[in-house]
Amino acid sequence: MTVLAERIEAGSLRVSNIGDSVRLLGWVQRRRDHGGVIFVDLRDRSGLVQVVFNPDIPNFSEAERLRSEFVVSILGKVRQRPDGATNPNLATGEIEVVAQELEILNTAKTPAFYIQDDVDVDETVRLKYRYLDLRRPEMQKVFKTRHQVTQIMRRFLDSKGFYEIETPMLTRSTPEGARDYLVPSRVHPGEFYALPQSPQLFKQLLMVSGMEKYFQIARCFRDEDLRADRQPEFTQLDMEMSFVEIEDILPMMEELIVRIFKETLGKDISRPFQRLTYQEAMERYGSDKPDTRFGMEFVDVAEVVKDSNFKVFTDTLAKGGRVKGICAKGCAGMPRRELDGLVEYVHQFGAKGLAYIVLGEEGVKSPIAKFFTEDQLNQLITLMRGEAGDILFFIADKPVVVADALGHIRLELAKRLELIPEGALSFLWVTEFPLLEWDEEEKRYVAIHHPFTAPMDEDVQLIKTEPGKVRAKAYDMVLNGVELGGGSIRIHRREVQEQMFELLGFTPEAAVAQFGFLLEAFEYGTPPHGGMAFGLDRLIMLLTGKDTIRDVIAFPKTQSASDLMSQAPSPVADKQLKELHIKTNIPELKTKM
Repeated sequence: MTVLAERIEAGSLRVSNIGDSVRLLGWVQRRRDHGGVIFVDLRDRSGLVQVVFNPDIPNFSEAERLRSEFVVSILGKVRQRPDGATNPNLATGEIEVVAQELEILNTAKTPAFYIQDDVDVDETVRLKYRYLDLRRPEMQKVFKTRHQVTQIMRRFLDSKGFYEIETPMLTRSTPEGARDYLVPSRVHPGEFYALPQSPQLFKQLLMVSGMEKYFQIARCFRDEDLRADRQPEFTQLDMEMSFVEIEDILPMMEELIVRIFKETLGKDISRPFQRLTYQEAMERYGSDKPDTRFGMEFVDVAEVVKDSNFKVFTDTLAKGGRVKGICAKGCAGMPRRELDGLVEYVHQFGAKGLAYIVLGEEGVKSPIAKFFTEDQLNQLITLMRGEAGDILFFIADKPVVVADALGHIRLELAKRLELIPEGALSFLWVTEFPLLEWDEEEKRYVAIHHPFTAPMDEDVQLIKTEPGKVRAKAYDMVLNGVELGGGSIRIHRREVQEQMFELLGFTPEAAVAQFGFLLEAFEYGTPPHGGMAFGLDRLIMLLTGKDTIRDVIAFPKTQSASDLMSQAPSPVADKQLKELHIKTNIPELKTKM
């Protein structure tokens, strides 16, 4: 017999351990009293094991006290379960531990919900008692996966020659982008630090410093308006490399992601990933993060419908708009109420309407068919590869509205028609994003990614004459319609960076005031460089099959950026405000309940 003096994990015990003396430490999942013999399911993060307490052990009365979530130490011997008592649904289901000693390390109140998977409890209760929610096996598995992924990242990047370097958490506020979280300085009255939205400037300065390859699993902070699945603080894998171009970065990032999916899910992902330019993605799918697990691509029908009598189409084209459609296979039997529902659905995306042609077995049925000649209808059906049993859907509007509304219709139909193969993984790159976009409200250009992204070499001459047509050396990795991460080749010359700031509406004085330290650094021999960042929370969400990033963050905030467990944010004492030279102008500041 092997005597194990040290603790052994409950979920690791197997038939090979029969006869071993073991020390178990964990929580009581469930207690059952069977005619004087007490059975306890003991849980630790590795799993469950059944423990048997016979009346003849010295402190049997302590076993009678046990309740759910008591924390215990048990010394016992592993034996095979009796015939008919095995549990095939449990990894330890062939064995049990006969207790010899028991020590109750701590008692527990009745928890707010059962500590088990698929618990039917409101998310607000789970978040209020997050420390209990994290005990559930499915949550423990999520954070085991999260740990594994970060270790894979570290090993991979170390093998590629990267240094892991921490950048500051207290930085300078740079208003370009989302709102900063501000931190008042006690020793510099009236001045503020900002929590980093990303390590962007510092990682570029590390390239100026000659570090050449940097990475960090970085905490980032953005004071964004309320959105369903955004967090005010999040984690990203941040990387930067010197002396690289796009073709150096993308294959390496693919290699990293392929390794993560292989080592965590056992899935083999083929390389290289598909690539689409931004223009291609928008033309074919209406999205810069298209879900390519299914077809139903957009078809531009302008050439066929421009001479029709359907004024909705012809007037839209005359005003510079677009007319595009998708073919929904096998949908001809869709009830009229569902069709009307889809027409209403597109209104929320700015579309004025949704036209459709039903290709029934008896022929064409459509409110708009009368505006087309037979030849035009046939051309339309042929162009869209329509067949009997299909429905052709069309939207005519401004290009941005067509892309958004038809893109959402495409995704909605894919769900209804169950077109998405279960377990499918469709990776792709979207490249050549626009460098800038015009902000109608502010009447100026804003950066699509950030102000430090380099323009495509062949578009540099357009910066002064047609800035809206300049493409960026930027790229996003997309999985199943979700952006996993993005990056770009950076500007590394002061004169180009100053030109970019000017395009974004900065005066030379404002550019120096905000970014003077970066501009000055560029004068001391800055190498060409570029990088990428992956949203770690989003990646873990996809790997573990969760619906929200809140389920993969240990202590997340609610949609209103509140922590229900610790009741943050909260008022602070007047003394603290005085030390920071801060006054509030809120009429009545109430303590959160």
